[in-house]
Amino acid sequence: MWSWVAHRVTGVLIFFFLFVHVLDTALVRVSPEAYDDVVATYKTPLVAVLEYGLVAAILFHALNGLRVIAVDFWAKGPRYQKQMLWTVLGLWIVLMVGAIYPVLGHAAREVFGS
Repeated sequence: MWSWVAHRVTGVLIFFFLFVHVLDTALVRVSPEAYDDVVATYKTPLVAVLEYGLVAAILFHALNGLRVIAVDFWAKGPRYQKQMLWTVLGLWIVLMVGAIYPVLGHAAREVFGS
């Protein structure tokens, strides 16, 4: 049940990110200077943490989506759905640990000055 809720929540979060992304990219046609100002605000540590959250949402949504497909289209899917969920969560954690430095590394260098 919670994986169902998390799948819907991550889907909505990804949709809102895409909506904002289209809007800020379209801003370049209206005013390149305003676009540059908006992009400059994206280079803050807070936005880096939000970016890490976006990576978390996309990864979970993608992996859980594959699990949902397996449950729906594989004859033995419903029998193994709990094991597949734990596999998805384990893989998600491993990938999120691997994404810490690439996503948050530049923010840490900015904050700590290395």
